Amino acid sequence: MIDLYYAPTPNGHKIALFLEEAGLEYTLHRIDIGKGEQFQPAFLAISPNNKIPAIIDHQPTDGGGPLSLFESGAILLYLAEKTNELLSKEPRERAQTLQWLFWQVGGFGPMLGQNHHFNHFAPQPVPYAIERYQVETQRLYGVLNKQLEKTPWLGGNKYSIADIATYPWTVSHERQRINLANFPAVQNWFERIHSRPATERAYGQAQKI
Repeated sequence: MIDLYYAPTPNGHKIALFLEEAGLEYTLHRIDIGKGEQFQPAFLAISPNNKIPAIIDHQPTDGGGPLSLFESGAILLYLAEKTNELLSKEPRERAQTLQWLFWQVGGFGPMLGQNHHFNHFAPQPVPYAIERYQVETQRLYGVLNKQLEKTPWLGGNKYSIADIATYPWTVSHERQRINLANFPAVQNWFERIHSRPATERAYGQAQKI
């Protein structure tokens, strides 16, 4: 059983997507970040960086006591290795999957997050920041499109944790002022993930809590 500490954000959706794809039992615990619940001592004991997502695995593979983890990329890698799901054992495909996973957590997510902030949440417009992050968002979608012109999935021929990590950030493409029609390989990839039953279940969970 996995306890998933969650908010309906791109990083939160990543872990629910994996758990649904892998068929693992889990319980969602909503962390209301608007109310500051991420700063409560009980949550900080699990996620010292006061960010979601975080998990507690009550049945870790070493047979020991419950194991807690924070950081979405680390959680995805841990769960993939625990279940032998969504991460190839073939060395080249594994390496490609991991490089795109780290591309997402190190660049695609943070830059799109800044795009969201300066376009929608900054207390006053900052034209320089808006333009800077819009240009970078466009560039990163271009990088993603070029890769998906070469392979059907980011890791190669199989759906993987790299796709799971990246997809939730593209769900808000309209708010990022991105027209997916300008990135046809991304649009095709997006639609294929959107229609997966596990994706529908994961996003449906968000409406229940």
